[in-house]
Amino acid sequence: MTAGNINDTTMLSTVLDGIRVPRLGPGRPRTRPDRVLADKGYPSKANRAWLRARGIAATIPEREDQIAHRAKRPGRPIDFGAEQQQRYRARNVVERCFNKLKQWRGIAMRTDKLARNYRAAIALAATLIWLRSTLINTA
Repeated sequence: MTAGNINDTTMLSTVLDGIRVPRLGPGRPRTRPDRVLADKGYPSKANRAWLRARGIAATIPEREDQIAHRAKRPGRPIDFGAEQQQRYRARNVVERCFNKLKQWRGIAMRTDKLARNYRAAIALAATLIWLRSTLINTA
């Protein structure tokens, strides 16, 4: 959780460090994803270097200003071909989830004083959205 005026791109490494995916069998939970899908807000040099150092593949489209800057300088072009574009299409699921959460007024306006309360509101809204979608799909 950050303040509303903090850029999300600065939190990429913190969020990824907090990932813990339990294994189906015995063993420690996974802490490193195979690939990261992110929007055009995340393609900074620092983020790409951080992902590369940890061996995490990235599907992050570049912004137009970065493409123009890269064209002026020699270097390794970032491939965002057909395979990457196909992979990036799955990102709409995340955006739709954000959209559903923002339908809750308290979450959209971020009126809670404490981060703990805001986080609880997100958990409650996500649970209710999941229950509603589960009930609709089973009926």
